[in-house]
This record gives sequence, C-alpha cells and structure tokens, in this order.
Amino acid sequence: MYDVIIIGGGPAGSSAAIYTARGNLKTLVIDKAPFTGALALTHKIANYPGIEGEWSGKELLETFRRQASAFGAEYIQTTITAVDVEDEIKTVFTADGVFEAKAVIFATGSKGRNRMIPGEERLLGKGVSICATCDGAFFTGRPVIVIGDSEEALEEAAALSKFASRITFLVPRAELQGVDHAPELPGTEWMFRTRPLEIVGERSVEGVKIRTAGGEERILEADGVFVFLSGSKPGTELIKEQVPLDDEGFMILDSLMQSPIPGVFGAGEVRRTPVKQAVVAAADGAIAAMAVDKYIHKRTQVLPQYK
Repeated sequence: MYDVIIIGGGPAGSSAAIYTARGNLKTLVIDKAPFTGALALTHKIANYPGIEGEWSGKELLETFRRQASAFGAEYIQTTITAVDVEDEIKTVFTADGVFEAKAVIFATGSKGRNRMIPGEERLLGKGVSICATCDGAFFTGRPVIVIGDSEEALEEAAALSKFASRITFLVPRAELQGVDHAPELPGTEWMFRTRPLEIVGERSVEGVKIRTAGGEERILEADGVFVFLSGSKPGTELIKEQVPLDDEGFMILDSLMQSPIPGVFGAGEVRRTPVKQAVVAAADGAIAAMAVDKYIHKRTQVLPQYK
C-alpha cells in the first residue's frame, strides 16, 4: 500500500514525486517508457530556471529522478493494463503486479501523431523541433520552416518570428484550424495546401521536400523545421470511463490539480494548459503533490514545503 502512485515520470510526475516523497508520503512512480517523452527527446534546453548553460532534456529528466529517488520515491518501469480509481483505495494493474494507493496523480503527458514525417524522428534535436519557445533562439538569423495547421502552430510561429531570418509556413490544409485568417508575421511566407513529404539532411536539417497544391515537388531549403501538426492528444485513455474529461480528453481539474473524483489528481499535459513547457509541467506536479498531502492528511489547506 502506497500513499500515492504517480503515473508518468516526466517533469510533472517527477516533480510531484520530489514533493510527495520529501513530505514523507510513500511514493511510487510508474513509467512505461522513461526516456521517450517530449522532454527526454529535447536536444537542448537553455531556459530552465536554475540550470545554467545548455542541457539535454534527458539530462534534466535524469536529475529530476535522482532528486526524487534521494527523497525516497520508488520508480518502476512497466506497462499499466488498467486502473480502478473510483473507490477510496486506488488500484493500478500492471504487467508486473497490482499496486494500491490512497491517491493517484496522472502525469501521462500527451500522445503524439500516429505518423511522423519521414526524416522527422531521425533529425529530431538536429534541426527538427516541436517547441519554438525552447529552441527558437538557436535559430537567430537563420531560415526555418513551420509545418502546422492549428492555432498552436500560429502561436509558435509568432515566437519564432523574433529570431528567424525567414519563416516558411507550410499548411497541409486549405486554412488554419480554429483561426479566421492568417495574420501578418514579419518575414513569413504562407504556403497552403502544401504537403511535407520528407525532412531532408544528413547530420542536420537541410530543408523539406514538399508537394504543392499544383502537384509540383521540390525542396525548400532551411536550417530548422518546427512541426506542430494536429494529432497530439492527452494520455487519458486509462481513465476515460472513470474520471470526468472534457470534449478533447483533457482532465477537468481545479486550481489544486484535483479532479471531481476524490483522491484523483492530474498534472502536466493531461490538463488543458495554454503553454506546453517543462517548467509549467513541473509546477503542476508540485501543486498536485501538495494537494495530495492535504487530501491524505485531511487538512483544510495546503501546507507548502519551505525547507
């Protein structure tokens, strides 16, 4: 029996584990694939508070885990087959056994698209990025390509416009989804009904092979490619029949990351957040952890950890 089981070991889950374990709660973190999340695949991070210089996402994640483990959190790597969170005691069924806890935090992140663009995975971190806020500064004065079809892609392109010398915005559809019209962005060329066929380059990005609306195939040269295609969904499949979700599958949480089901909490990209950043996910995890402490000890208010 654990005090809390945290499902997901990314920045949200590991931050939660740091706080719950440090608060003397018996903590178990279950993670199916520790180094395949968005943070682990990030090649360079230079804007995480307190971390000087450039770190890889994997290095930062390993630091989170060591810190949580030092406070007593347990980590296991296994596949979860089912959960039962409606009763007072929460049960997690895995390929390696059944685990129980008084509370559970879902920090399962989001699931990417089913299909990647050829070359995208191979060149991720070598010119391919999924975060303009994280990596835009690395492309100061250089040409980049944005591939996207949503409001999120538009916001990321706006962030890139502060750095890149030129942006070519490829939209596979006839229009952006959820946006009335394409705004004016400095140095941006819009290409609608343009399909990306392949991200090309040997050791780093050299460009994107495209097919235009007229059927012409050619290569657009660029030093960086930022991919923001629709398809990323919150990883809430395990709980969709037990915990209230909104129409897109995000957990419905209050300001303390609590769901309407007692003892069930969420953190990170399982909730509808306006900004997808590791520091935001980590903050969510800290809040959820302190809310779990409040729940288990039946306190009337959250007690922050000062030392």
